[in-house]
Amino acid sequence: MKDRLRAVFCDHLSIVRGKYLPNSKIGDDNTRFCRSTFGVHFDRDLLDAPGAMMMQGLPDMELVWKEENIRDSWDEATKIVIGDLYDNQGKPLNLCPRGALKRAVKVWNDKNLNPKIGIELEAFAMVKNDEGKLVPYDTPGAGVYGTGPFADPLRFNDDIWQTADELGFSLDMITAEYDTPQFEYVLTFDDALKAVDDVVLFRLMAREIAFEYGIILTFLPKPIAEAGGSGMHINFSFIDKNGDNAFALHEKDNEGKMNDLTKGCVSGLIHHHNGLSGLIAPTSNSYDRLQPGSLSGYWKNWGGDHRNVTTRVSTESGKKARLEHRMADASSNPYTSVAAILHAANLGIENNYNLPPTETGNGFDENDATEGTAANLTLALDDLSSDKDLIDALGAELVDNHVFMRRQEVIKTENLKGDELLNFYINFI
Repeated sequence: MKDRLRAVFCDHLSIVRGKYLPNSKIGDDNTRFCRSTFGVHFDRDLLDAPGAMMMQGLPDMELVWKEENIRDSWDEATKIVIGDLYDNQGKPLNLCPRGALKRAVKVWNDKNLNPKIGIELEAFAMVKNDEGKLVPYDTPGAGVYGTGPFADPLRFNDDIWQTADELGFSLDMITAEYDTPQFEYVLTFDDALKAVDDVVLFRLMAREIAFEYGIILTFLPKPIAEAGGSGMHINFSFIDKNGDNAFALHEKDNEGKMNDLTKGCVSGLIHHHNGLSGLIAPTSNSYDRLQPGSLSGYWKNWGGDHRNVTTRVSTESGKKARLEHRMADASSNPYTSVAAILHAANLGIENNYNLPPTETGNGFDENDATEGTAANLTLALDDLSSDKDLIDALGAELVDNHVFMRRQEVIKTENLKGDELLNFYINFI
């Protein structure tokens, strides 16, 4: 079979949607989809969501890509490409998460700073038993930082690593996480758009390779009630016009301290803590993970080398200086989440927010912070809807669509428990 093209985009629910195009179309740079995809929910319910134009004839939208972004995929006979979405008049579609990230990057580029992003993904491996019930993949010798066959008897992660190498994904690490059967995947720092493109495609690749081993690799934040949660930690820094890390302090006696840029970014993330949660922890299941004492980004706080705060200031200096935001999970759209983090950080610079003292508590039963995220998705969406500055920065049409669809999700999942709730999401996240 001649090479075909898989043209894809990551939608409002973080589902990668696309179509296969014949070899003759590989030289093209666009294809069309129904815009009302942005009104389709996990259960395929068609909803009159803001911007989806469900009741206005379900018009087209156009996916447009650049030829240089076409790449080999893990299917030997298929090329793959991610593009940007436009309306049927050729204007950028405000609902497009990738477009939202491009706008966020431009805000920082206008300050002569280039955002660099590194993302850590966590996921659980599930299998179906003889009765068709989803159960944890058996990893008899797994544990935090577990490697080798006892942590992954089928060695599906070896296949993921080899394929990632062959396709040019730059991996920093794969390891077993604290809970079993949980794994962590870390991709190296890169320019923001490329880093997130790689995360979206890597996540899709990992799920599809695992599926060939009979494993459903799920990035749901809390798929196993009695186990811990899975996050999507967003690490970021900025490169200045001289090619230096703008978070770095060059004076030796200031090592371990923060410069004004870093302080401003942290203050923005603290100030918009609650509004961010409705965007970057966007499922009902997210709030089973976001709990006090769970290393999950619950508390409205920050600190140095401290894994129980939400914004962690790396103690590494020079080129490795960075901030790590620990609230998001990979049920969120990575483009939207990174865009939201970059905007919140910028708002801290623009508005000169007050920076509270660093957290000194242990994060389990002692905390200086007295405020955390909302208790559930409904309240988190209320917080987001009240955060006008963050909405204006990210784009009201995208946020309105997000809030509408997620409020519908609350209704759809409120009476689901256990396997029913897991099955609502599992084939998509």
